[in-house]
Amino acid sequence: MPYLKEPEPLRRKSEVVVPGIRRIVANNPSVMTYHGTNTYLIDDEQGTTVLDPGPLDEAHLHDVLEAVSGRVTRILLTHTHSDHVGNAAALRQATGAPIYSHVISAEPHRPDVPLSAGDTVAGMTVVHTPGHAADHVCFARGDGLLFSGDHVMGWSSTVVGPPHGNMKDYLESLRALRQRSDRLYLPGHGPALPDPHPYIDDLLRHRIDRETEIVATLRKRPMSPTDVARHLYAKLDPTLSRAAERNVLSHLDKLAAEGRVEQIGELWRSVEDEWESGSSMERRGF
Repeated sequence: MPYLKEPEPLRRKSEVVVPGIRRIVANNPSVMTYHGTNTYLIDDEQGTTVLDPGPLDEAHLHDVLEAVSGRVTRILLTHTHSDHVGNAAALRQATGAPIYSHVISAEPHRPDVPLSAGDTVAGMTVVHTPGHAADHVCFARGDGLLFSGDHVMGWSSTVVGPPHGNMKDYLESLRALRQRSDRLYLPGHGPALPDPHPYIDDLLRHRIDRETEIVATLRKRPMSPTDVARHLYAKLDPTLSRAAERNVLSHLDKLAAEGRVEQIGELWRSVEDEWESGSSMERRGF
């Protein structure tokens, strides 16, 4: 699928993304984070809401505080992975602003204000989108703008790794976003994503195709997740290889729950023929 790219962003300064929303990109570039984590500054009459304060980094904290002139009304988290939550406690200490995140946020983080699906904060609706992480949420404005975190990013597909990532949840969350009318996504990494629905369709097709490939690969012989990843992904970077294996594991867990593959010791094998036969019987009412 085609991915969106952007030049390296301005460092240590905020840039306007849309009126009332600025972005500072943390200096944590990598093959997993693109140019770095996007910290969004949402300005209103009361001050600034900081969304995803970024990794634990004193320089980035200083840049955020300078950009908001110390006037932070609240801190929002899309999820509690370290590259998004790392600076949250220090930002709260520096400003006194409370931290808002999902009610099941991962240890050791605990929100000052726990959020659930449908809650409203800073004029935005909380959309729970588990998959990349169990506590992942998006924040949707009424004008069609949605902060999509790491759930949907135009620069790359999302890593969904167990135990905290869940492929079934991820696909269901994608379908839930597809049913919404949001027109512009601001992701946790990379550039803004306009007209996101065709891209979500591509993501869904990509994951279904990957499942088909995994089952077809395991039909040849039982394999470990590492062997399946090596067979399917032509990526030499060790970090990307590990990410690919995590995605394969999450797919295998989903396929096993559906009765399409099974684990035998350290190996996995396809039972697709049996699954297809069983599904056919169910359709006939047997």
